[in-house]
Amino acid sequence: MAEVTIEGATVSTNGELPKVGDQLPAFTLADAELKDVTLDDFAGKRIVLNIFPSVDTPTCQAQLRTFNKQASSLDNTVVIGVSVDLPFAQERFCGAEGLDDVHTFSAFRSSFGKDYGVVLSDGEFAGLFARAVLVADETGKVVHSQLVPSVDDEPDYEAALAAL
Repeated sequence: MAEVTIEGATVSTNGELPKVGDQLPAFTLADAELKDVTLDDFAGKRIVLNIFPSVDTPTCQAQLRTFNKQASSLDNTVVIGVSVDLPFAQERFCGAEGLDDVHTFSAFRSSFGKDYGVVLSDGEFAGLFARAVLVADETGKVVHSQLVPSVDDEPDYEAALAAL
């Protein structure tokens, strides 16, 4: 179990984020049409897993915008945003913002958060995800792993992009 802060209060996660050298755990997420999307759908691509609490917060929105602008144009790379927001909310935000180069998927009916160790276990936001970024190479091996110490802060974009 890891700890992060939200507005200065310490909260726990349900586990540990995968570490550099680990293989990404398999996942199934829901797309905007409520169809299943799996890790296998991105086989052979470099993956930026952009994990965040809710698309309805300014920091999460900034995180999506930044990865849309900076990482999505890289060769053989896909940016995947994951939260427990309903896919309709994710699609509405990305559509309004013109974020066409990131893929957002919902974990509202999957074990993604548990398997990745990012579910906030206590506090007012229990059940949402901590803020984290994982970067994996073409084989699914993690080459960058960051659990952002404060959910209020943006991730280290430079470190994530450098890993690519």
